[in-house]
Amino acid sequence: MTHDHDLVLRPTAAQTEAALNPPGGRNGGDLVVETLAGLGATTVFGLPGQHALGMFDALRRSDLRYIGLRVENNAGFAADAYGRITGEAAPLLLSTGPGALTSLAALQEARAASAPVLAISSQIPTAGLGGGRHGYLHELPDQSASFRGVVKSVHTVRTQSQIPSAIAEAWTSALTVPHGPVWVEIPQDVLLAETPIPVVTGGDAFPEELPPRPELTAVAADLLSRAERPAIIAGGGVVRADASKKLRQLAERLRAPVVTTFGGKGAFPWTHPLSLQSWLEDRHTTDFLEDADVLLVVGSGLGELSSNYHTFQPRGRVIQIEADLGKLESNHPALGIHADARLALQALLETVEERTDPAAPERVRDVLDKVRERIAAQELTLEQDVLAAVRRALPSGAPSFWDMTILAYWAWSAFDAGAPNTMHSAQGAGGLGYGFPAALGAAAADPTHPVLAVSGDGGALYSIAELATARQYDLNVTWLIVDDGGYGILREYMTDAFGQPTATELTRPDYVALAESFGVPGVRTSPETLEADLAKALASPGPSVVVLPAVLRMFAPTHLD
Repeated sequence: MTHDHDLVLRPTAAQTEAALNPPGGRNGGDLVVETLAGLGATTVFGLPGQHALGMFDALRRSDLRYIGLRVENNAGFAADAYGRITGEAAPLLLSTGPGALTSLAALQEARAASAPVLAISSQIPTAGLGGGRHGYLHELPDQSASFRGVVKSVHTVRTQSQIPSAIAEAWTSALTVPHGPVWVEIPQDVLLAETPIPVVTGGDAFPEELPPRPELTAVAADLLSRAERPAIIAGGGVVRADASKKLRQLAERLRAPVVTTFGGKGAFPWTHPLSLQSWLEDRHTTDFLEDADVLLVVGSGLGELSSNYHTFQPRGRVIQIEADLGKLESNHPALGIHADARLALQALLETVEERTDPAAPERVRDVLDKVRERIAAQELTLEQDVLAAVRRALPSGAPSFWDMTILAYWAWSAFDAGAPNTMHSAQGAGGLGYGFPAALGAAAADPTHPVLAVSGDGGALYSIAELATARQYDLNVTWLIVDDGGYGILREYMTDAFGQPTATELTRPDYVALAESFGVPGVRTSPETLEADLAKALASPGPSVVVLPAVLRMFAPTHLD
């Protein structure tokens, strides 16, 4: 009798010959790129540095496509977006010390958003490892310690023979739910030394599945079947698990209204009769969700933004499906189901009973009408017109990437993403500079659609150097910069809190002239011409910049009432 663990994959004659007579001129860097290619990677992002040159030298002997950005943090944002769009682990090649540390903010965003990024950094020579102070360039006492609190897992390599296994292990970690960034570091001398190790030809790495416990889904299905006022909050976990169709099937079977979190945009059809859209920062929505006798939360930890700044206090029974164990019941007691959203929703579909509730769509319309009335009373026509113009100009299926700017804050609540996995922002960690470099990563992942990036002038200056990257690789990204002369959202926060802003006003360049200096077409627009100018730019291949001088305001919050 043969068992699976008895099976041994025997090498072919060609593989045996290649193993016995590996080509010369290879180094440890070749083992890195060969392993990545064997695992299925096709594109890598990064910046070269002195300690990492072995990896970059090996790239020219491989078929991997390299996209080099100008700042490590931006390279991390690009890899983040590539991972979100493709669902694959996006390799990010970095150098030791300052280069590695500059990527930390991007890796924090990837962790918060569960984006699979495989960061591979060089290290100081092996003789310097262990915490001593040897005076090597870029030396840190323990470089990996800077990343342990940010990434999912850390993998330190000390010999060439460890490289394939360490990278495969990290790859598996990045793609096991919840997805996330991982860290591999390899000493400079290991990367540079010529290697006698055969060419890496195998690279299978199988992420572990996370099915729900059947006794828990049985209880959840019973609660939902017997509920009088069920409701659903759908988070980013639904999008990442490609579970939107299953969510819709369940909502329709239960006649349960659905609100999507800002990370879950597109998980449920915007105009569906059961769609509460994404108005989570609104007391009317909060009241409705609190009144649910059974609330199903799928793929969300009910964090600050998803809970209307922790003012949400459910009165009914909560069922929470969450792949990240740290988020399970972290904010509210619940029937906690630690599982991938797709597998858990499938289990519920197999056991839940169909409900009839003809009044559910009417209750949804009533909430949305109250939300519209509240917004309409604040005289925010400019903001709504600008957002609507962006929506009309953006082709169906085209992804958009939003920086931390007032128009993005509007988009979180009021923008119809159109489809799952098309609207992305930095709302996970909340750092500036995400929009444009992330859009470049998305354009590298899928050149069949134009990509929109949206930034304020403050966030734009974080990543202006990447105009050179956009031009160098001719990436099809249109960058909308809303220029209000400062950090607009912080200006509002400080004015509301202290009566006047401090340190929010900025001297800024002529963005159109600056874009053109990089060889990127630029145009200055207005609210009245925005739709036409943006649509024209998106329809033109290659990078472009559209600058909108406008001071936008936020709608009034409800969590302070």
